[in-house]
Amino acid sequence: MAEGETGEVLIVTGMSGAGRSTAADALEDLDWYVVDNLPPQMLRPLIDLTELASGALPRVAVVVDVRGRDLFADLPEAMRVLREGRQIRVVFLDAADDVLVRRFEAVRRPHPLQYDGTILDGIRRERDRLEAVRENADVIIDTSNYNIHQLATQIVELFAAQGSARHTLTVMSFGFKYGLPPDADLVADMRFLPNPFWDESLRGLTGEDAAVADYVFAQEGAQEFLDAYAAALAPVIAGYQRENKRHSVVAVGCTGGKHRSVAVAKALAARLAANPGVAVRVKHRDLGRE
Repeated sequence: MAEGETGEVLIVTGMSGAGRSTAADALEDLDWYVVDNLPPQMLRPLIDLTELASGALPRVAVVVDVRGRDLFADLPEAMRVLREGRQIRVVFLDAADDVLVRRFEAVRRPHPLQYDGTILDGIRRERDRLEAVRENADVIIDTSNYNIHQLATQIVELFAAQGSARHTLTVMSFGFKYGLPPDADLVADMRFLPNPFWDESLRGLTGEDAAVADYVFAQEGAQEFLDAYAAALAPVIAGYQRENKRHSVVAVGCTGGKHRSVAVAKALAARLAANPGVAVRVKHRDLGRE
């Protein structure tokens, strides 16, 4: 991005209880710089700041809503002025009145515009204030039938950078004698294979060395395991993406975390990297231990 240029700016607004916080969290996971509950009068200074940042803030999302009370009334005019100078997208989150009532009752919190009335009174006041904003929104998302995971997935589909990964997968080798990784989502045990440690020519090497990897995958069942496990993980990773689970850890263990688990973790990571929308990284937790 050239000096003085700005990146994308997204205004997130809509009905209270329709999922603004979920949308903001999903955008933050996508590396948007998210500012919550900003008064409309601060939109122009924020955009000026992004221009001064010279590309350090390429994508900015701003949550603007009726928590700003009387200040919120200036949002339609602020949107109009900003759009005269640059491209700004507005996403409006909505839901049916009865759904919003149930959501407020579930969390036992009052509507910000409820005052001395009912939750429904607050919702109706909010709809009146938001009518002009909704009419000028670029994207309207009705979350009535969404759970938080489905809404997050919708946000990812709409606002992820082109070609960006929807899921980050860490394939971690480890040694069982040092304990299971506490952050592992799935664990595979390589101790069914002969241990290269007992081959004196391989003992001082690791699974990162070709000689050890060749030894491991020459053993009966090793290649079959790799093929089957990679195939079994494909629908799991796809399901994680559908449920908007952004990160997962597949742990591959052997006795000391030096030979078998390292070789298999590297090979497995190479296989899994072929899954669409997945960024795969390899970590060898116990490789440096004596």
